[in-house]
Amino acid sequence: MNLPENLLYTNDHEWLRVEVDFAYLGITDFAQSQLGDIVFLEIETLGETLNQGDIFGTIEAVKTVSDLFLPIDAEVVEVNEAIVENPETINQDPYEKGWIAKIRIPNPEQLNGLLSANDYEKEI
Repeated sequence: MNLPENLLYTNDHEWLRVEVDFAYLGITDFAQSQLGDIVFLEIETLGETLNQGDIFGTIEAVKTVSDLFLPIDAEVVEVNEAIVENPETINQDPYEKGWIAKIRIPNPEQLNGLLSANDYEKEI
């Protein structure tokens, strides 16, 4: 399983790639493998500021529909339109082309509650 060291992870199988005041957010390689073929993605929170743990969208696979949770307080500033059009990209490349949303980080101290790649690997 692929777990890049430069990312932060959550118990909900999401990852964050932090870039100063923003972060890119997606689901882990483990999550996409458990979901199976991803066929639809819905993010209706663009432009909204949400709290940690709030649902910011849903991801649908052939087998199931799952909610996507924000791992920290954040504003959803961009949605990856390429994966809205081709959601299977998440299965093929969950960490680069398969990012789901770009978020603005108002409280960087919340990042301290996320997992390193090593800690996430122990969780799964």
